[in-house]
Amino acid sequence: MLENKKVTFVGAGSMAEAIFAGLIKKDLLRPEQIIATNKQDIKRLEDLQNMYSIHTTTSKEEAVSEADIVILAMKPSTVVDGIESIKPYIHKKQIFISILAGVTTSYLEELLGIKAPVIRSMPNTSAKVGESATALSAGIFASEKDTDISAQLFKAIGTVHIIPEDKQDAFTGVAGSGPAYIYYFVEAMENAAKDLGLDDEEAKEVIIQTLKGSLKRLESTSKTSAQLYKEVMSPNGATEAALGVLASYQFQEAVTACVKRSSTRAKELGQIFIETK
Repeated sequence: MLENKKVTFVGAGSMAEAIFAGLIKKDLLRPEQIIATNKQDIKRLEDLQNMYSIHTTTSKEEAVSEADIVILAMKPSTVVDGIESIKPYIHKKQIFISILAGVTTSYLEELLGIKAPVIRSMPNTSAKVGESATALSAGIFASEKDTDISAQLFKAIGTVHIIPEDKQDAFTGVAGSGPAYIYYFVEAMENAAKDLGLDDEEAKEVIIQTLKGSLKRLESTSKTSAQLYKEVMSPNGATEAALGVLASYQFQEAVTACVKRSSTRAKELGQIFIETK
């Protein structure tokens, strides 16, 4: 389905890189099928071309005019100027896939100014290792085939969830921003490990293995997360003491609040774009 498709990334940041790196690694797309462009960071484009052997250009006409799939990967705050720069070169037969948090399909359809299929997606940076959780929502001009093509593309870099668009902001809070929560938590564990006398390599190795084991346990059981952490605890033991500290800092309340704030911010950004258009 994607064998002869040309895919252009308008925007060449970390998320765009994560996606096309995953696609190349899974052999779903060849490097020569991929074009990346950005506003003016030529050094970034040169680095990506050298690293992945993709084609890069600052010419929007060259990047977009012959593309089958256009992935909108600019910063959400620059979406208006970004689409304006490619507008002379787009057409209705192209599929436009957005990875812009908070930006609705209806808003993008309006900016594009043509009745072209728009798919809103929310992947995360785990795409680079083929483990993204990606949500897809179709705009009013997107067919089932357009959604299927988009799903196939993102299945190469992880799992795909087709959801109503009104759930996209919730998905952003949980999965889109989710890797950052994990890395932030791991940083704290690394700092504690150093304070307790483990060197950097020892700390990283044991933390990664602990995460791997915990994730496998989650995947392999029907037990709830609460049941699982209670299994680790023994009365008056080390784990119970540790979780008592987390509770005293309202750890779960903080995590819940951070997920909700990410979701709310995604929604706020979408509203800002509409109001400032």
